[in-house]
Amino acid sequence: MLVLLHFHELGYTPVNLAFLFLLYEFFGILTNLFGGWIGSRFGLRLTLFAGLAIQVAALVMLSFVNPAWVAWLSVAYVMTAQALSGIAKDLTKMSSKSAIKLLVPEGNDSALFKWVAILTGSKNALKGLGFLIGGVLLSWLGFAGALWAMAAALGLVLAGSMLRLKADMGKSKSKVKFKQLFSKSREINMLSAARFFLFGSRDVWFVVGLPIFLYDVLGWSFSGVGAFMAAWVIGYGFIQAIAPKLLKRNADVPAIVRGAQLWGFILAAVSAAIALALEFSFYPTIAVLGGLALFALVFAVNSAVHSYLILAYTDSDKVALNVGFYYMANACGRLVGTLLSGVMYLAAGLPGCLWVSTLFVLAAAGLTLLLPTSGRKAPAVSLEAVAAQSSD
Repeated sequence: MLVLLHFHELGYTPVNLAFLFLLYEFFGILTNLFGGWIGSRFGLRLTLFAGLAIQVAALVMLSFVNPAWVAWLSVAYVMTAQALSGIAKDLTKMSSKSAIKLLVPEGNDSALFKWVAILTGSKNALKGLGFLIGGVLLSWLGFAGALWAMAAALGLVLAGSMLRLKADMGKSKSKVKFKQLFSKSREINMLSAARFFLFGSRDVWFVVGLPIFLYDVLGWSFSGVGAFMAAWVIGYGFIQAIAPKLLKRNADVPAIVRGAQLWGFILAAVSAAIALALEFSFYPTIAVLGGLALFALVFAVNSAVHSYLILAYTDSDKVALNVGFYYMANACGRLVGTLLSGVMYLAAGLPGCLWVSTLFVLAAAGLTLLLPTSGRKAPAVSLEAVAAQSSD
């Protein structure tokens, strides 16, 4: 957020701003692709520890930025640190979400859905909270001090993980060939394609279009823009965590597939409604704030059920490989969405971003129609009851 608003104030166009973030997303694609393969061959401990260690190094590296440097050197240095952070984030995320499949008893789909939702939701809530914590640390400790404090905290997490995790977690029993990276079941391919369009539909308005709209059109301050973005992500993460309770149904795969289809088309309707309101200047502030709050709710449920299905369709022996492939598609969608966010905002403003978002959501929902809605059933356990048992 700081990078985006700072360079916007310096006169960068929306397309220029989008390119600042492409390196982060590009390395996310490579990390998810190769990280899943490495995790399957050598275990998830290696990828998790590498992710945490690289993030510590990236934070320390960023603390040495010197205001006296020329502009091009500062930008290149910060983008390199962002690239390392992108690698670290996706190694850690892939490892953590893959581990859930191995820690939940085989066949217990309700428990799997619950823990996927909790992990995904808490991760996104903390991401949003990071907007606020970063500002507090910056005022208390200064730029370098805040970065060193975060690096120290992550160092403690890394040390604890090294002491607690099993050495063979996630390691495939057979040697994983490189060509298996692209050899997936039809369900994995369809779900990965749907993930591409789902996250592209969010970032096409979220990354560049919305912050500039709030700042330029609605006249918000930098702190106001940051607070709204933080609140949106925190709310989105909270909804993800309680998605099993919202769905109020048994966690068998066919039921969740039908839920993904329904919620996908609801999301498309929400995106189109916001775009229409902006096109006709119908209470634009209310349309954006209220509409995107509703978008967050529906998008969070979509994301949660997709995250559950990728694990439900995956054998434990190939979990890191398939989850890595799936999140590679996620990163591809974010990269395309980020670029389109700048291009469409320059060409057609925030309404243009939202119309592209609507098309992307329709594509994601259409792909879920190709997923099988008959097959394996889980024990008849209420998702609402399972979520209530873990409310603490």
